[in-house]
Amino acid sequence: MKKLYSASNLIEAQMILCLLEHAYIPAKLFNTHAQGGVGEIPFTHAYPEVWIMQDDDFKKARSIIDAYESTSVEEGYVYCPVCREQNPRNFQLCWQCGEGLEIVHLQLNGT
Repeated sequence: MKKLYSASNLIEAQMILCLLEHAYIPAKLFNTHAQGGVGEIPFTHAYPEVWIMQDDDFKKARSIIDAYESTSVEEGYVYCPVCREQNPRNFQLCWQCGEGLEIVHLQLNGT
């Protein structure tokens, strides 16, 4: 196991975990309940952490994180092609069903 990412909050950590799952990279989330310990422990020790299970996946997982961090924030909404749920335009996965929104983004960009 190897630590891949320290998220600023639990929602971000869960999004990273979903991105890794869609890339077939097994990962675990740690410190999910550590926020309540802030004050007793340093706040940096309470951040949710994403760990990959197999060290060989680190390079591929790191490239997913880099792509996530370099994605610009876009305003507006897109609709999931599977469940038709409304999602913020900058989402890569549907928050409702977890389906990838890449096709929708490709259509919006005209490619």
